[in-house]
Amino acid sequence: MNHLLFLECSPVGSESLGAQQVLAALADCESFSHGIHVTTRSLAMEPLAALSAQYAQAVTSSAPSDDPVLARSERLIGELEACDGLLISTPMHNFAVPATLKLWIDHVLRKERSFTITPEGKAGLLRDRPALVLVRSGNPCVGETARQPDFLTPYLRHALSVMGIHNVQFVYLPGFPLSAEILAQTRHALTAFLVPSRPTGDLP
Repeated sequence: MNHLLFLECSPVGSESLGAQQVLAALADCESFSHGIHVTTRSLAMEPLAALSAQYAQAVTSSAPSDDPVLARSERLIGELEACDGLLISTPMHNFAVPATLKLWIDHVLRKERSFTITPEGKAGLLRDRPALVLVRSGNPCVGETARQPDFLTPYLRHALSVMGIHNVQFVYLPGFPLSAEILAQTRHALTAFLVPSRPTGDLP
């Protein structure tokens, strides 16, 4: 992987456990001499503006992509187009994605830009690329030990697939405190995602 788009969605930004795990995995990649160009967008620390009436009018009237009202959407879609890997570190808020990530999706998921309508339904216009979503939740939300519903995973998987991104992996950091085993497994998954060509036996 050469160019990573990293979306950090936690209210505490780089202080979040998810972000710390990502930074540690990136440091591992540097030690393997696999330099990765990272575009980081901290959606909580630098929140996006809400969609305006002018934006809605531009989208519904099929305004050209160079319309100034669409500039922010174009910039965000451009960041996604430029990457060959997408990494999202997000908390689960009230069983689903946080408002910061939902707003990013609202800017990026745009008709005739990132998806189109076909007789079979919506179809993505963006190139597929590997994506990994690191989910932090207060309680287990998947598997036999789940203690709360999970609407984040199916929603985010579907939203990304509508853009054309189907190769999506989810990794979960549930509960307090987290065991050393879960943290090690997460670090391993992140490093394998960032450097997929390296044999898993060589990963930390």
